[in-house]
Amino acid sequence: MLRTFKCVVVLLGLALPALAADSQGSISGYVRSAAGVPQMGAVVEVLSVAAHNLRVFTDDRGFYSISNLVPGTYSLKVSAPSFLPALRDQIGLRAGSAMVVNVTLNTLFEAIQLGPLRGPADDDDWKWTLRSAANRPVLRVLEDGTTVTTTAKKEKREGDDHDLKASLSFLAGSPSEGYGTVSDMSTGFSIEHRVAAEDAVRLEGNVGYGQGMGAAILRTSYKHHTDSGSTPTVALTVRRLAPPVGSFRQQGLQAFGLTTSDDMQVGNVLELKFGSELQTVQFMGRFTTFRPFGTADIHISPNTVLEYRFASSRPADSLTKDSDISSSDLSESGPRVSMASFSPALERARHQEVSLSHRIGKNNMQVAYYSDRVTNTVLTGVGMATAEGGELLPDVDSGTFSYQGTNLDTNGLRVVLQRKLTSDLTATLDFAYGGVLDLTEPDVELKQARQSLTTARRHALTAKFNGKLPGCRTHWTTSYGWVSVSGLTQVDMFNASAGQSDPYLNVFLRQPLPGFSFLPVHMEAMLDLRNLMAQGYVPVMGTDGRTVYLVQSARSVRGGVAFTF
Repeated sequence: MLRTFKCVVVLLGLALPALAADSQGSISGYVRSAAGVPQMGAVVEVLSVAAHNLRVFTDDRGFYSISNLVPGTYSLKVSAPSFLPALRDQIGLRAGSAMVVNVTLNTLFEAIQLGPLRGPADDDDWKWTLRSAANRPVLRVLEDGTTVTTTAKKEKREGDDHDLKASLSFLAGSPSEGYGTVSDMSTGFSIEHRVAAEDAVRLEGNVGYGQGMGAAILRTSYKHHTDSGSTPTVALTVRRLAPPVGSFRQQGLQAFGLTTSDDMQVGNVLELKFGSELQTVQFMGRFTTFRPFGTADIHISPNTVLEYRFASSRPADSLTKDSDISSSDLSESGPRVSMASFSPALERARHQEVSLSHRIGKNNMQVAYYSDRVTNTVLTGVGMATAEGGELLPDVDSGTFSYQGTNLDTNGLRVVLQRKLTSDLTATLDFAYGGVLDLTEPDVELKQARQSLTTARRHALTAKFNGKLPGCRTHWTTSYGWVSVSGLTQVDMFNASAGQSDPYLNVFLRQPLPGFSFLPVHMEAMLDLRNLMAQGYVPVMGTDGRTVYLVQSARSVRGGVAFTF
């Protein structure tokens, strides 16, 4: 009986590929310019590893059709005179299906004008819901059952056709987030070299200067695109911080991190993105931490996504600021360190979240339930302080310090509503309910503040507007976050949705600057203002008798300019 069963399995294994090969599919669509004009005579090439390359030409309507294709993964290359070539990767063709791939061709001038100015208010406002699917076409089904790949509006960044890209930025001002942030004055750089077709090697860093030794961060990464559509990535990060003010002359922080990540797609329904970071920290001893992360997206329909997310570190602030300047400080790579009685400790976190996102026309909605567990929570303080008492780690550049709080164990709810009011204006409303750390007694001494910390429930409501001024091409974001009662940590601190924002009043501006016609360089200025009205400051008595403050978000002003080559 067992032998018969094995024979049946073998026969099925041989027969199924043959049956699948007999059910062939097709790829068709229209080729137009950015103005919507059909392009007659455009060359459309279908590239595949398992089959010979096929080439057809568009007709007077800009239409092309390629049939008799076996199931598999294809790439589509479209070229025409006076236009930049367009490439569509990872087109999955199932047995008997008819894929419709419409392509918009851009001129070199259009790519230069549009590429570097892409912001959060552009046509991909749905990407905050489909985070793990941001690098692949979104599949939709028409009423007749035809599958459509919506890539027609994908913009082309300048430099995508070059093997080498680079950027250089100069920053002034500190994020004011306590010990471990970048220096008050720093220079950031990034160099990316494309290897083979889609693989890339990247080197980036940030070097601070000013008082003392200054902070420095260096990261190198390699990203590989496989034929199956996954993109495994490995990165090495080295970080060095100056010793804190006080009696720690030779106790600067050094951290080494190894990060690996990958993503994969299971059919057209399930998408997985996962990875981990192994980080070793040298600071008054040696610490090692393992930080996994991952998301699993289930596409219930073209407009509905169910997602599970796991994280073990707070999200990067640059998620809400699409700029080379805001991401060049690499601050999200650093460990969060605090100290109590001259004993340092790393903040360790575990965040789990289940969310349901849905789009109706120009409206995006998300409902999420989350659970957080944070040990050795790092609190941010403002005021003149030193590390002499062994209770805090000051940052000399920003005048802030890190203070070790208690554990935070809470759960909560988030509701996000986003609407695209116009093509250049988007409004977002974020409501969150969850636990924060707060003091049970006001005006306590800093040494006793840890014993007075407790977990309290808070409501938070954030309104955010972002857009672009058509005349001067200024990208702007302004937000105000209201909290029912002040606390020392943010409500829903792991929020990575479109509603993510710092508490209270914040303004972010990104302005393209005039360049030089004889140099392939684009310049851009940035201004980042946080907590402009200095709200949420909770006074405590410092170790030297002076009044200092514990805050959710410290007031800060940052600015800089970036050059993209």
